[in-house]
Amino acid sequence: MAKKTNAARLLDAHNIPYELIPYDAGEVELGAVHVAEQIGEPIERVFKTLVLRGDKNGCFVCVVPGDKEVDLKLAAKVSGNKSCSLIPVKDLLGLTGYIRGGCSPIGMKKHFPTYIHDTCRQFPFIYVSAGMRGLQLRIAPDDLVRAAEAEVCVLF
Repeated sequence: MAKKTNAARLLDAHNIPYELIPYDAGEVELGAVHVAEQIGEPIERVFKTLVLRGDKNGCFVCVVPGDKEVDLKLAAKVSGNKSCSLIPVKDLLGLTGYIRGGCSPIGMKKHFPTYIHDTCRQFPFIYVSAGMRGLQLRIAPDDLVRAAEAEVCVLF
């Protein structure tokens, strides 16, 4: 049985169904392509969580398919900023409580505005980090949107 993470506990508290999917994380390969290969799912269903900082409204979160890059102009626009950039990896743990390769859009130290790319709704379920390396959440997109208090939009 996989260890319960903050994200899993929050989903339990809100009676949101999910499944914890363990995988071999390794120390070198932390990307979504590796995760997709490990869990045997197409990369389009394995979403990565990115934390960005806007020039006006501070930090926010974008969740995109693992093989895509967020368009910084689109991300700035949807978040009400003129410009934005990814936060430095060294700031991730202090800001979110999560480490690179284990950052979940659910259960961060503080809630940040969250935006999920609209392709999430093409699938009955998608995968996001459960909040630690080696563990994914299998969750219905609308349940993730509800749990993360997210907005579905175009991010690339």
